[in-house]
This record gives sequence, structure tokens and C-alpha cells, in this order.
Amino acid sequence: MKIKAKLTFGIGLLFAMIALLTIISATNIYKLSNEAKNILADNYKSIDYCRLMINALNSGISDSLAQNSFRENLHKQQLNVTETGEKELTLKIASDYFILLQSPQDTGRLKDVQKSITDIMLLNMQSIQRKNELAGATAETAIFWITASGTICFLIAFTLLINLPSNIANPIKELTASIKQIAAQNYTQRVYFEQHDEFGELASAFNTMAQKLKEYSSSNLAKLMVEKKRIETLINNMSNPVIGLDEEQVVLFMNDVALKITGVQKEEAISKPILELARENDLIKTLVQDLSESQPDKIKSPPIKIYADHKESYFEKEIIPIKIVPTGDKQEKQIGNVVLLKNVTPYKEKEFAKTNFIATVSHELRTPISSIKMSLQLLEHEQVGLLNTEQQSLVESIKEDAGRLLKITGELLNMTQVESGTIQINVLPADVHDIVEYAVSATKSAAEEKQIKVEIKAPEYLPKVLADSEKTAWVLTNLLSNAVRYSYDNTIIYIDIIAESHEVKVAVTDTGQGISSQYIDKIFDRYFRIPGTKKEGTGLGLSISKEFIEAQGGRIDVKSDLGTGSTFSFALNVA
Repeated sequence: MKIKAKLTFGIGLLFAMIALLTIISATNIYKLSNEAKNILADNYKSIDYCRLMINALNSGISDSLAQNSFRENLHKQQLNVTETGEKELTLKIASDYFILLQSPQDTGRLKDVQKSITDIMLLNMQSIQRKNELAGATAETAIFWITASGTICFLIAFTLLINLPSNIANPIKELTASIKQIAAQNYTQRVYFEQHDEFGELASAFNTMAQKLKEYSSSNLAKLMVEKKRIETLINNMSNPVIGLDEEQVVLFMNDVALKITGVQKEEAISKPILELARENDLIKTLVQDLSESQPDKIKSPPIKIYADHKESYFEKEIIPIKIVPTGDKQEKQIGNVVLLKNVTPYKEKEFAKTNFIATVSHELRTPISSIKMSLQLLEHEQVGLLNTEQQSLVESIKEDAGRLLKITGELLNMTQVESGTIQINVLPADVHDIVEYAVSATKSAAEEKQIKVEIKAPEYLPKVLADSEKTAWVLTNLLSNAVRYSYDNTIIYIDIIAESHEVKVAVTDTGQGISSQYIDKIFDRYFRIPGTKKEGTGLGLSISKEFIEAQGGRIDVKSDLGTGSTFSFALNVA
């Protein structure tokens, strides 16, 4: 019999027995439930009605409430007649009670009514006893059938438990041992099963595989050597430097480009520990400084400057861990690393050209813009001449545009300093109060124009911080300007200064429209502006602020929910 047929038969038989046991149990429980319901629904209710009628009689025949209670329960009893003789007694109670109402002093008639009620109660109590005995018999029958079917199910399950696993597990165990022999390159191992089932077919296929592995084992080495030569040729013809290391950090290969830029000979590098080479070669030392024996993830480093192709070139270093799952294992194992260098010199040259162009243009624009602003100031003086309302409006518009252009050129110049690495940070002990007062004063006119108040919350004593006062004031002014720009009219902007043990935190909170959560991670990216915003800007202010604060050893952060405003904060170390 096939394994599938065995499993289908065994599981199907168990399923059938469980279904039979379920049906028997459900049927008997249903019978018991119905019998219990009959007792409660019929006999118990009749006894309860009779009890209430007796209580009504005891309350007095002339009592109107007692009469109503008696009639109500008598009517219910007339609708609940279930036992033999109960109907006649119920009719007799109705007749006698009617006569009793006409002659309340007839004690004999009262006793007849009470006796009839008592007889109905007795009839129902006897019925309850009979039904209880019948329910007991039904319960005993149910217990017998459930026990019998459960015992049969247990015996069948026990038999399957003893026989079925061994019939399946023993051949698998033998096959597993044979596979381990094959894994150990013992290709003479064979498996013999007498069963004419799937295991027999599997044994035949296994023996065929072992025979073919034995035939191929002698020819595989030559093929592996050919593949090795092919891979080495591919690596040597790559335009980027590549260094391969094993799990012990020993050099497996270095392509020609890597040998050329490091200045080492192939014979000196192959099969040598990379750390040994790093002690004598500064460039190799730079390449492997992020290397560790267990590298969980790929590592990318900032571009490094290397003299190659007769000029200073830039390369992005990437350390890639090589991991495999060994045969027979379930967990990954690191077997080495590859150090890959990507030549990004053309991109760097274009970036430098772009940065220099922006710096030059921004610098050249500052002079005419400043001249325009000075001319506008002269126009506003009465000595030059009076301006009418339209002219004054035009002057104000030109003044705003000139100020906006001057701010943009300032941001572009700051960004070129950041990108070129020429930013100058003078970190000295500084007073936070002075920085805050300068920023508030710089944004005062813009806030007053929208009737926005600025409230400062700060402790009486604040320690000095290590900061570049000028650049930190620029950052806070930028945060306040943004808060004023995106806040509604007649609102309040809060500046909270919090002193902690090792840092001072400055937070600017507005009540504007806020920032959607999908843009929070991008808000400090260069040139990023929230889609759909109608406010002016280059998208550089927050990026420059982040560079300035982090260059001083601090950190900058934002918390915002759409519709509830934003809080931008930065923290600086205590002096």
C-alpha cells in the first residue's frame, strides 16, 4: 500500500470515528436537553401557577388583588394542561371558585378548591419524577454509547500511533543516514527497501543519484578549475578595484586595478592577511579600517581621495559581506568580505563645478542686490523726493523681492561652504539668551505684520553652551522665520529653553498647518519642499541648519502632526 493511501486510510478512519462520537454525543445531549426543557416548560410552570393560586386564596376571597391574581394564574393553568386528569381538575377549580365568589362564607367549597389545586400539583410532581427517571435512563444510555465509541476511537488511534509513525520514520531515518554518507563523499553508499511504495521509488532514485555522483566526482575538479579561471578573468577585467578576503581576513584575490592603485605586487598580496599588508601600506589601511570578522550588513563609506590615472581621484568604498547557508545547515555563515571601490571622480568633478558655479553666481549677485537695497533706502528718504502711494507700493514690493533674493544668495553661499567642506565653525562658550534675543529681534517685524506674539519660556539660570554664536543665531532665526511664515495670524509662537545636565535644548513651536508624517524624514534634505506649499523658499534653510548644528556637535529634530502645528528643536552641549 502506498504511503499516501496509508495516511489517507488512517486519518480518514480517525475522522470517521470522531464524527461518529460527535453525532452520538450530540444526539444524546439533545435528548437530555429536551427532556429537561419539558420538565421546566410544563410541569414546573403548573406547580408554580397552583402555588400562586393558593397564595391568592390565603390572602382572602374578598381581596380584589387576590381575586385578580387567582384568575390570572388559573387562566395560565388552563393553557398549560399536559397531564391526564389535569384538565378535569382545572375545570373543577374554575367552577368551584366561581361558586365560592358568590358564597365567600362556604368553607367547604374553599376546601374543595384547595384540594383540587393540591391534586394538580401532585399530578405534576409525579410527572416530574417520571420524566426525571426517564432522563436518568437516557443519561445512562448516553454514557454507555459515548464510552463505547470513545474506547473504540482510542484503540484505533493507539494502533495508528504505534504502527504508522514507525512505518514512515524508519525508512526516512535510514535514508537520512545514507544521505549523510553521500555528503561525506562516500558515493558507494546504497539504500535497499523492500516496500513497493514511495520509499521504494525514493530508494531507487537515491541509488541512481549515488551512482551518477560517483561517475561525476572524478571529472568535477577539472570543471571547477575552468570556472575558477573564468571568474578570475572577469574580476581582473573589471574597471573598479576589487579585493576578496576569506573568513580569516586573508587575501584571496586582488584584481589588476586594485594592485595598481595600492602599489603592491600580486605575489606579495595573495594568501597574506590583509591586516599585515595594512601595516606597511597606508591606502590598504584606509580601505580595511571599517572591516570586521563578522560584518552583518553592507557598509558604504564617504568618498576617499586616491591618486590614480595620474590625478587625484575619488572612490566610494563598499564592504560587502559574503554569506552562504552551508549544506545541511539552516543559519547563514559569513565566509569572507569583498572590498569594492567605485570610481566617482567624474561625478565629484561635476559636483565641484556646480558648487563653484553656484558660489560664484551667488557672490556676484550679492553686490547688485545690496546696491538695489541701498537705492531703495535712498528713494524712501524725503530729501530725494516724495513718492505717491503707487510708487511707495512699488518700492515696498521691490524691497521685499530684493530681501528675498539676498536671503536666497546667502543660503546658496552657505550651502556651497557645506558641500565644499570649507565651512568655518568657531565653537566657544556662548550665552543662549543672547542668541534667542538676536533671533527674536531679527524676526520681530515679520511677526508684528501678522500680529503674531513670541513667548519665551526659560529658567532663570542657563549654563553657557559650546556653539558658534553667529551660525546658531542664523539657525534659530531661520526656524523662527519659518514658524512666522507658516503660522496663522493672531497666534502665538513659543520658544522653550530647557537646560539638562549635559545639554541645552531650544524648541520653537508654532500653531500652523503642521507637516504630514510622510514628509518628516525628508524635511532636512537639500532642496526639499513639501508638495503643494505656496510659501516661498529654496528648500535649503533646514538643510543648512542641520549642517550647522551637527558641525557644532549638537543635534536638530522636528515633531509635527498635520493640522496641529510643528516643533523644531536643537540641542547644544553645555560648556
